[in-house]
Amino acid sequence: MATIALLILVSMMVSSALALLALNMGKKSNLDREKMSPFECGFDPNKKARSPFSLRFFMLTIIFLIFDVEIVLLLPLGVLAKYSDPLMITITATILVLIIGLGLTHEWNQGALSWEI
Repeated sequence: MATIALLILVSMMVSSALALLALNMGKKSNLDREKMSPFECGFDPNKKARSPFSLRFFMLTIIFLIFDVEIVLLLPLGVLAKYSDPLMITITATILVLIIGLGLTHEWNQGALSWEI
């Protein structure tokens, strides 16, 4: 029992020493203040961080993600063609392509894909 307590004590001391060493060695100096400031695409970091974004661009991104997931559902069908009934693979692929096509047509009719202001 004393051996386990000694091992726990030694491991706690070693981990504490390593943590203190990392904290002391990892301190950054204030001399490189410009290097420490955030930099995003040439914009001044002192300006307002919460600037408005384009809702149209956000919606286009969401539409892209939805269609991307549907395309990912189509990809395994080529591999499954060897192991499954070709008629079922064809029906599944047709249904998925029909869903993608109807979704694209709907988004086009709603004007989500137009870049007009």
